[in-house]
Amino acid sequence: MSGRLAEFRAFRERMNERILKAGHLGINRFFTLDAKAYGDGALDTRTKEIAGLVGSLVLRCDDCIAYHLIRCKECGLTDAQLFEALNVGLVIGGSIVIPHLRRAVALLDELNAAGG
Repeated sequence: MSGRLAEFRAFRERMNERILKAGHLGINRFFTLDAKAYGDGALDTRTKEIAGLVGSLVLRCDDCIAYHLIRCKECGLTDAQLFEALNVGLVIGGSIVIPHLRRAVALLDELNAAGG
């Protein structure tokens, strides 16, 4: 695996480990809260990951877009379903979202080439 996908995964894993090892109570609690927010509840994980992807696109956070796009693929979403979600984010966020949409689709292509 090479490219943006591998770089993103390696950096995220390395820095999350570094941050959590610092032992800051507030940061560690937030990381736990964030992780638990996407687990099954009244809404299933797939739905929550789609919401996370759309929200991240609207907020124009490329790292968050990448994370939720990867998770959506891991949850079994199809490209057609992802493009529906990306369209919702584009409609809400407007044309300023287009550069982030481009990077999301490039990463989607990379995920598909890597087999998932």
